Order: sequence, then C-alpha cells, then structure tokens
Amino acid sequence: MGDLSGLLVVSSTEPVPVEQFLKLSQEQHRIQHSGEYTNPKWFIPNTLKYYVLLHDLNEGDEQRADTVYEDMKQRYGPQGCYLLKINSRASSPEEDEQIPDPWSQYLHKQNLRNEDMLELTPAANIAPAQNSVVAPEADCSDSTEKGPGLSSCLDAHPFQLDPESCTASLLTLSHVDSDVKKSRGDTESLAAGAGNHGACLTLNDHDRIRQFIQEFTFRGLLPHIEKNIRQLNDQLVSRKGLSRSLFTATKKWFGGGKVPEKSISEPKSTYGLQYPPEAPELQIRKMADLCFLVQHYELAYSCYHTAKKDFLSDQAMLYAAGALEMAAVSAFLQGGAPRPYPGHYMDTAIQTYRDVCKNMVLAERCALLSAEILKSQGKYSEAATLLIKMTSEDSDLRSALLLEQAAHCFINMRNPMVRKFAFHMILAGHRFSKAEQRTHALRCYSQAMQVYKDRGWSLAEDHINFTIGRQSFTLGQPEYALLAFRQILSNDSRQTATQQAAFLREYLYVVKSVLGENESGPPQLPLPYINSSATRVYLGHERRLAEGEKQAATHVSLDQEYDQDLSVLWCQLEEQLAASANQGVLPSNFQPTQCCLNSHTDNLHHPLAVVEEPIVVEVTFRNPLKVSLLLSNLSLLWRFTIGTLSGGKESTSEQLAGEMITNEDTSSGKKDELVTTEIIKEFSLGSEETKTARLKMVPHRTGQLNIVGVIYNLTSSQFGETSSNTDGQQMLDPMIIRGRQDLKIQGPRLNLTKEDKMMLRHGTDRRLEPIITPPMPLMEVFFLQFPTALLCGEIRKAYVEFCNVSAVALCGLRVASTHPDFFTFGSQATTPFTPPSPGSAENCSAYLTFPTPHRPGSVSSEMLVSAPVFSQPSGVMEIPIHDSTLHPGESIQLPMWLRGPDQEGVHEINFLFYYESTEKGLKISHRVLRHTVFICASQSLSVQASACRSSASPHHSLDEKGSGATLVFIDVENVNASESGVREFHIVQVSSSSQHWRLHKYINPGNNYDCRLSAQERAKLCFKAMQCKSHEGSDAVRKYTFADLNLGNEQIISSATPCGDFFFRCHQNSVFQQKNLARTSFSNKSQDSLTTENTDSDITNIAKKCNELDLNIIVIWKAYVVEDNKQLILEGQLHVALRTIGKEASSLIPKEEAQEMMLLRFKSELPPPVILPYQELSQLIRTNLCYPETFTHQFVKDSLCLVPVTLTLSNCSLAQIDVTVDLRHKSTSSESLEVHAMFAWVGQTQYKLQLRRREVGMRGQ
Repeated sequence: MGDLSGLLVVSSTEPVPVEQFLKLSQEQHRIQHSGEYTNPKWFIPNTLKYYVLLHDLNEGDEQRADTVYEDMKQRYGPQGCYLLKINSRASSPEEDEQIPDPWSQYLHKQNLRNEDMLELTPAANIAPAQNSVVAPEADCSDSTEKGPGLSSCLDAHPFQLDPESCTASLLTLSHVDSDVKKSRGDTESLAAGAGNHGACLTLNDHDRIRQFIQEFTFRGLLPHIEKNIRQLNDQLVSRKGLSRSLFTATKKWFGGGKVPEKSISEPKSTYGLQYPPEAPELQIRKMADLCFLVQHYELAYSCYHTAKKDFLSDQAMLYAAGALEMAAVSAFLQGGAPRPYPGHYMDTAIQTYRDVCKNMVLAERCALLSAEILKSQGKYSEAATLLIKMTSEDSDLRSALLLEQAAHCFINMRNPMVRKFAFHMILAGHRFSKAEQRTHALRCYSQAMQVYKDRGWSLAEDHINFTIGRQSFTLGQPEYALLAFRQILSNDSRQTATQQAAFLREYLYVVKSVLGENESGPPQLPLPYINSSATRVYLGHERRLAEGEKQAATHVSLDQEYDQDLSVLWCQLEEQLAASANQGVLPSNFQPTQCCLNSHTDNLHHPLAVVEEPIVVEVTFRNPLKVSLLLSNLSLLWRFTIGTLSGGKESTSEQLAGEMITNEDTSSGKKDELVTTEIIKEFSLGSEETKTARLKMVPHRTGQLNIVGVIYNLTSSQFGETSSNTDGQQMLDPMIIRGRQDLKIQGPRLNLTKEDKMMLRHGTDRRLEPIITPPMPLMEVFFLQFPTALLCGEIRKAYVEFCNVSAVALCGLRVASTHPDFFTFGSQATTPFTPPSPGSAENCSAYLTFPTPHRPGSVSSEMLVSAPVFSQPSGVMEIPIHDSTLHPGESIQLPMWLRGPDQEGVHEINFLFYYESTEKGLKISHRVLRHTVFICASQSLSVQASACRSSASPHHSLDEKGSGATLVFIDVENVNASESGVREFHIVQVSSSSQHWRLHKYINPGNNYDCRLSAQERAKLCFKAMQCKSHEGSDAVRKYTFADLNLGNEQIISSATPCGDFFFRCHQNSVFQQKNLARTSFSNKSQDSLTTENTDSDITNIAKKCNELDLNIIVIWKAYVVEDNKQLILEGQLHVALRTIGKEASSLIPKEEAQEMMLLRFKSELPPPVILPYQELSQLIRTNLCYPETFTHQFVKDSLCLVPVTLTLSNCSLAQIDVTVDLRHKSTSSESLEVHAMFAWVGQTQYKLQLRRREVGMRGQ
C-alpha cells in the first residue's frame, strides 16, 4: 500500500502563500515521478493534493487569511483547499489545567516520555540528529547531498532495517540519553510541564480541527478514491477482452508473452519478481487495496482472488502470498459472513513466506494476523497450534513472543488448559532468558508459578523458583530472589543431593549479598525446619543423678514421654496433698504443677518459673535436605518485661507494665543482667535428620518473659568460598550467614460453641510466656538401700534423704502415693530408736523384738493401741522432720519401711512429695517432687484362715471372764518358686488385731514343733480366740487389741512400727473397698425389692450378725536366702481378715476374671424368694447331747430300757430365737429303719421354746 494523497500546508503569515503552495506541489511531483526515491511509495500516479492554509489567530491577520483562501478556492476549487484557524488564545498556566491534552489518548506513554526528554535536552546536543533528517528535505536536487539518515531509510524496505541508519539512530539516541541523564537533575522541575500539546487551543479550535478532518475525508479523499476505483475498473474491463484471454492462454502453453521485469541486483528467483507499475496484475491488486481501504470487503475479496490466480500463473509467489493473505482478511471482515473464513489461504501464505520466499518477518506478521482472527472466532486451539509452528531455533526473541501468545490462547479456551498455559509460559520464559530479556523471562516464570504452586509438582516448582530467584537477583530485586529461594528450601524437595546443594549455595550467596547491603537485622531463615508445636519447656533445675548408693528421685525430665493417664494420676495426688495441707479443703485458686509443658498440657495460663532457676526449651529441628547442615552459636531470642508481681493474684499487663528489654537488639547492655542465655557452639544435622536441641536460659529478675525464637549461624561444610592462607595454599571457607527463626505455636482448636465448630479457631498457647516469680524453696530427695525386688509381704528398711538446695526454708513436708500400703515412715508414738545412719543398721531387724522362749500352752501377750496413732487422712502421710522445717542447705535422713505387695508381678509405685515455703502469700503456693519406682513382687507364703465355734461344753468353752470361744485354723503353704533362692520359711509369730476378738492361746503346734516350711510344704495351725470387752471410752476413740503368740525364741511387738503401720494401712484399704462394694450393691437395688424382702432380710441380718467375727490375723515370717555365698534373713508379714465364722479367708489377692456377659431382659420378673442358707442358720444354735456311754439294764426283769438323754441348746446370737425340736424320724432308708425299729424316743417328741440372747436351755428325754 502506498500514499494516496498529500497535505500541502502553508502558514497565512507567508508573504505569498500561493507561491509556497506551488513550490510544495512541484517538490511532491519531483519526488514521486523522478525515480530517485524508492520511499515513500506512491499508490497511483495521480496523487491527491489537498491545500491547507493554516492561520494563527494570535499572530496573523484574519482578513488577509480569508482573502488568500478565496483566491485558493478560485485556483484549486472548494473541494481541494481549506482554511484552518487555530490558537484562539494565548498560553497561560491557569487555563492549561482546564483543557486536557487532545492527543494524549492517541499517543503512548513511552512516546510522550521520549518527547519530553528531547524537549528538555539542550539544542546543541539535538542539532546533529535534526540535521541528519532535515538535510535531504532542504536540498532535493542532488542525490549526493542527501543526508545518510533519510536516504538509507527511503531506500530500505518498510519491513527491513538498514544497519547504518539503525546504528546511527541508536548512537544518537544513546548520546541523547546520556546527556539527558546528566541534565536530569537540573530539569526535573521543567519536566512536569513539558509535553503538553495544544496549550493554545480552545474547544472551538478542537471543533475546527474535527471539521477540517471531516471536510478532507468526505470532500477530498473519498471522492478521489472512488474516482480511482472507477478508473481502474474501466481499465481492467477494457483490457480483459478476447485478446487478453488468448494471450494468457498462449503464454501458459508456449511460455511466450510478456515477461515481468526483474531487478538486476536480485537473484533469478520466482519470489523476487517485480511487476512494472502499469502491469494489469498490479492494477487489480491496487483496486482490491482501495476497496479494502473503504471497507468494501466483498469487492476487495473478489479482486484479491483474481489477482491471486494471476500471480500464481506467473509464479510470483511473494505477490501471490500477499494476495492470499489479504483475501483471507477480506473474507473475514465481510459483514454477515457470506462465506466462511478461508483459513487455508493464511496457511498457504505463511508457508510461502517462510519456505519459498524465506522472509520470516512477513511470515510472522501473517501468522500473528491469522492468530488474532482465529482467536476472535473462538478457535484458540488452532491459533495456539499456528503460533507454536512458527517457533524456531534461529530467533529466541521471536519464539518467545509466539510461545507466550500461544500460552494465552490455552488459558482463554472455553475449557482452559491451565497446565499447557503454564508449560508454554515456561518455554517462553526460557527463550526470553536466552534472548537476554530477563524482565520478560521473570514475568513469564512468575505467571507459570501461579499454576504449579501447591500442586504437588515439587520438581517443577523447584526449577521455576530457582529461575525466578536468579533472574530477580540479576535484575536487582534481592527480596524476590530470597522469597523464591526460600520456597525451594521450604518445600519437601525430591531433588538429588547435588542439586539441593546448588540451591542452598545460591540461597546463601543471595542472603550474604543482601546482608552486606542491609543491616536491618538477621533475616528469617528457612532451614532447618522447626516443628513449633513439638516445642517443650522445662521449668526448674535438672535433677542430680545417683551418687554412690544414693538413688535420686526421678521427678520430671525432658527424657520422659508424656502420658495423659499418668498426668491425671499425678494431678489427683497433688489435689489430695493440697487439700490435706488446707484442712481437708482444696483451695479455690489451686492450679496443678506443670514442670514440663508440651502440646498436650494445659497452656491457657502463663507458666510460673522461679527466679535464678533455669528454663530449658527443647526445639525440634529437621533437615529436609540430603545435604548436611551445621548450626553454630545457637541460642534463644527473648523479650523481658521488668515488673513486680503481686502474690496470689493473676498477673495482668498492668501489673507487669515496665521496661521491655530484648536480646534481639545487640546494642542493649542490660540483657545479661536480666537473663543469661546459653549458647550452643555447634549443632550438626545430617541428611534428612530430625534432632532436638535443648537451649537453657536463667532469669535473674522477676517479670514477664517471652521466648521469641532462635538465632544461629547457618552453613554447610560441603561448599564455601576459596581463600588463601599465609602459606599460599587454597582453603575452603564455609559460607556462613546469621539468621533467625521465630517460634510460633498454635493453640488447640476450639470446639465448644457453634461458631467454633463452624469456623477454624484456635486457642492461646502460653508455654513460651512464663512469669518469673520470687525465690522458692527447692528440695531434692535421695533413696538409700531401696530395693527393686521384694517377696510378697516382705518388710525391708530403707532410708530417705531430704535436701533443701535453695536459699529459702521449706515446711509442710508431706507425701502421697498410689500405693499407701507399700511404705511407712512410722508413727511418733510407737517408733523405736532408729540408728542415725543406714550403715549402722545393716544386721538389725526391721521389727521391734525382745527374747522370749516359746512355752506351749501359754496365753498371748496383749497391747491396746488407739487407731488415730497410725491412721492418716486420705492416704496422705506427713513426714516427721524436726520442727517441721528444713532450713536452706540442710539435709535430713529418715528411715522408711517398705512392704512387698500382696500380689505377685511388677508394680509401678508413684510417690509425690509436697512442700511449701515458710513465706506465705507468694504466687506459687507449693511445690511438688515426683518419684516413680518399679517393684517386682515374688510369691512367698499363702495363708488360709477360717474360724468355727467350739463344740465343747458351754461350761468348758467359757474363759475366766465368761466370754465365748472360737477355734481359728490357719493353713500356711510355701508357694515360693525355687529359682528365687529362698531355702525355707520360718513362722516366727502369729498375732491378731481387732476391736472385739483376740487370739488366746495355742492349740496346735505341740511342744517340739518347729514351724519351718520348705518348697511346697504346708503347715496347719490351730488357735483359740476369745472375745475381748469393748474399750471405747467417752471420747469414742477406736482402740485395737494386739495379741502376740510367738513360735520362736523372740517376740515381735506387732503394735509397734512397722508391723502396726502396715496392718492399719492394709486394714484401711480393705475397709474402704468393702464400703465401696456395699455402697454399689445398695444403689443397684430398687425400692420395691427392699420393701418386699423386709422380713426375710431381718432374719438374714440376725444370722449374719451372729456369725460376724472381725478378727485380723498377722502371720510374721522369716526366710533364709543364699546370695553371693552369703545367707541373708528376710522378714515379712501377711494379713488375713476373718469377717465371718465358717467362711475361709486368704492372704492372696485373687486375680480378676472377666465377667460373663449377661443377657438383656425386657420383661420384668418377680424376685426369687429368699432362701436362708442352712450353714448360717445352723450357727445360731449350738446343740449338745449328754448321755451315759454305757448303761446296764436287766431285760429279764423289764423288757423296756429307758436311757436318759439331755439336750442342751445354747443361743449364740444377741437376739431372741424361737426353737422347734422334732424327734420324729421321717427317714426312708433301710438301714435307718432297722435302727429305728430297735430304738425309739419315748415321752414328748416335739418341743417349742424361746431362747433369749446368750441363754442356755435343757430338755431331757
């Protein structure tokens, strides 16, 4: 396409405007027809000349301008000239702000910026550039005087660049740009006002300009185009006759006819053909272009189609490709779409440009135009395919542009192909990077990252982030580079170790570069990972380990795993201790002690730490890389608010308001005075290793402490920077950066309210926000001679040492345990003399003994003891120390008696020691110390005991006080396994304890009986038990009678420590269990069943009460053990509680058996009638028949022999009983019938009588 018309503009201020119009017309004619210029190209010889007289209203004479315009109309006609009046006002700053720039919406911002630069540049610097362009226009007669800029540009093809002119232009622009940069500082104030076009134009001037354009278009240009279309059409019609058809046919068959002219400099190729201007093929093309220009697309398509055929017949492929391209565009732009878009035309044109004509610029232009047409039709897939086909290896920039456009086609489809979009954007970014267009490469990679992010494609993410990081750093954007490299190192990468090392090296280099420029503080590092939720906090001193024979209390440590059930157990024990210290009432502000805080503990409140006591924070690090990491100078970051705490009240921000000091600021000088922070010199993490670091800090002031995070130096030993030492040897210096990571712990999810369940809310977690309180006492406990294995019931004496290692006195020392019957410290009333140290009591017995020879038939020795002397409320035991106070630095050793559990197996026994400060009203009311031991219990003896009423005559069974007697049978069996090393057991004493009964004397064994039991041996002992009178005084204090019957040469005082202590502890547990069982059975009964069984239960209660015994048997034994070729003597005691006469009791605890599943009953059934057991009723009445063993009778004198028989009935109960005696026999057996036939009762055969309590009745027969 060429120029159709030209505007010849002359100012009205010229002396003779008509002469200037004539000169301009002649100059235009010479340029067009002389043949010296190849550019600009003219479309037709008869070019439209439109004459415009420009009049400035501020300078010229308007009347003179009108006169000249009238002359012009006479000369050129009213359709060929125009008078344009502009600049109706003078330029003023106030008015500039009112009327906007009319050309701003048509000019690019970059062009406006360049114009401003050129306007602000000094004239001396711009003159060479202006001369290079203006010189050819000033003197057009001689081609040798033309400036190099214009001549080169006019001779060159519109789509080709001339190297010389381009180089000159680039040099000029660079020169201008350098000058602009130098003078930018001086001209910044002027830049704001430069570049404002049309400052003197009013709105009326705008309307005149629009009217001028409209007049030129409709009265000049369009009629001229119509005229040329008509002329071209007439020429084509006249030339397309019969001769034209025959000439074309002859040329096709014989190759004759007109041959298109070729340029001498061009090679002999078909795509380089040049038609003369008057060639009919070009006339058709010109007509098609004119029709296309005036939007007559249907006629344009027809002409392009005709020209295409002629070009193809002449093998002019360049012209044919252009005709195909324009024909396709004309078909597309036709209104109403009478024919489909011929996409194959575009494909053929592109192929011709690329393969035949070897002109990639035209091929790219055609491809882009076709792609836009396809996209407008919604054919994004075809457009993307077309653009991808145009990529090649010869031009990275062109391929990058085409790939980017193809990617946008994929994303704009009806069903967007997101992954293809991202993939082609990456390809485009790669080609931009190869073309050194880093900004565009970064943009493409960033857009692709939005697709690949968080999709599980870790390798693709690593590649994209690595490229983004490098490009950002090269472009001077280190912040974005750090963010990209952090993403690489933060994701779980599946790269090889070598690649991960490269990523880490790049990251360390970038961070080091940024730190060199910015000193704002240590950056946040992504490595290693920190599992913040797994952070644990330990408050207090670490316990000392065992020292020689001393075994330290286990307490709480970071090496222990958290157990929820065990934590609840410790809390229950602490509640018992706190209630015991507060007169049995749990304080309202009670908070359980938490020494070790983790994600499972209650962290809603601020933990309480003590001043001058360390705080240990365990941080879990994980190295996600296959490259080892080395951390150095690892320490905690903290913020401390100095304040004074009010004791016993919940701290608030107002109470802790004060100066805040942190070790994040290295310039702060008071940080060491407040908190001492431990520094770990080196901490290494292997490949993909998870490791914990325990960081310690010691506060020296009271206040609020916030643990913020950790700070460390990060490096990797695998790479570094090379440097030379003093000897000239190359060494590898590790690349070290110092950074930090914050500990951000998220609390547990809230799930209480409806809003919490519908939304994701988390509670607070204050484990890293301890409150530092004033000094508190600190106690350590050590155990001496503490066993790990015991026999069941074995008594062992150990020692406990209590040490106050703080500067504050402690008091109120107590202990609670899950097995209160396992140990005792003794009672102050009955405790004998205790050796001052464990070494002096190695061969001493644990019991209080004195020598007494065994005399068969001797009665027991008795001692009356009050129960409160041994009893402890709620299982809490007060530890007897002098003055109940342990002063700072003081320690004390106390004896501690242990008794093996009654059930074999491994037992976990927990002790909780409780103590308080002598100073009251502190924030921490008390402190506790935990200890856990495991005791392995082995079987020793099995004791079975039963009681029955004596069958002797009532007069012989009464003692001197008139009380009834009962026989007690005790079966003792050695059930110990042979591998335990126990040779034999010796029963040294049998004692009893009860409020109502006592063992009176031996019945069995005899004089020379030695009660020694080897393995699997059994002995049976029989004793006589008597009732003792009640000892309850006015104060109703329960008193127990202890009776001792020794079977050896020593008598053990069973009422003293430790025998009495363990008896009462075991007795309290058994009574407590019986009460719970009775309470449970009573609650399960319904009210109806209680009323229907009222009468029967009275009889049953009478029978049960009559058979109640309440006698506790204590069997004391000794065992002989061979250990390390030495014979040791073990002592122990077993307890058997006889509650009912005739019912056997055992010292062994039966194993719990699984209960059988009960079937559900949906129909109510009547309760079965109560059947009184015969065994219980038979115990109410004791019978005795008195008759002569021999009786002499003379049957000769009298055939009837009467033998006197006396029946004695004794009421053993405390209630009145109705007794019926029936002597009639109802047996049906043959043997009994023979006996009954020989003997028969005579006299009264049935008696009914009443017996009062303890009454004896007789009946004779």
